[in-house]
Amino acid sequence: MAAETNTTKNLKKIPNPGAIFAGIIIVLVLIVVGANSVAQVQYGHVGLYKTFGKLNDKVLTPGLHLKMPFVQEVIQVNTQVAKTETDTTASSKDLQPVSTHVVVNYSVHKESVYKLMNDIGANFDTVIINPAIQEIIKEVTAKYQAEELISLRDKVAGEINEDLTKRLATYNLVVNEINIVNFNFSDAFNQSIEAKQVAQQQALKASNDLKRIEIEAKQKVAQAQAEAEALKLKKQEVTPELVQLKQIEVQEKALEKWDGKLPQVTGGATPFVDINQFSSSQSK
Repeated sequence: MAAETNTTKNLKKIPNPGAIFAGIIIVLVLIVVGANSVAQVQYGHVGLYKTFGKLNDKVLTPGLHLKMPFVQEVIQVNTQVAKTETDTTASSKDLQPVSTHVVVNYSVHKESVYKLMNDIGANFDTVIINPAIQEIIKEVTAKYQAEELISLRDKVAGEINEDLTKRLATYNLVVNEINIVNFNFSDAFNQSIEAKQVAQQQALKASNDLKRIEIEAKQKVAQAQAEAEALKLKKQEVTPELVQLKQIEVQEKALEKWDGKLPQVTGGATPFVDINQFSSSQSK
């Protein structure tokens, strides 16, 4: 009897397998419920509660937030500057086909996230931004000649930026910057532009050559006038007294070079006379 009593007591001390399993299930449920009761909003984003498919207008800031497990979820919306790129084909004022590649940097108003997401949805860039960019580029491009799109690139970009800013402001979207990466024209137009530039360069060179020739001609005329004026002044300075003075200077220079001997033969209007012969005949 004593042995049976001890065995019964030992059996009572063994845990019930069913109770262990139930405890494990409870712990797992608590973990899952706890994990689904917290949501984290990342830096640079804001969050919105979504309960059974309906958005709540309360905007959640970055950080941890409580939510009803399995009932609510938190949708995150990026409020940092984002980029979208669009290719557009349009026609200029002179009916030249123009392909434009545009990059737009934009951002979302934090206070208007609920209205944006509720009215448009998360794909607002493809629904609103890109179509607006294409439409505005076509409108602005049609105002300018093809060559003006190149020479007035900054003005064209500024006008597109202004119109796009007004358009997206109605959806609480902010245009931070717009860049026209490239204007592409037809091959025929590109060749005509190149030919025009070559012609302009040749015309400029010809004009510069003509100006250079004119300047050189004027310089020669001025030089000739100066030389003529100088000669005229020199002629005005020549007087009989000056001529006589020059003759005296020449004679003085000749005397400085004379060695003191008379010339043996003289010539001029009279016949040549041999002075040595004359001297020898006198001695006889």
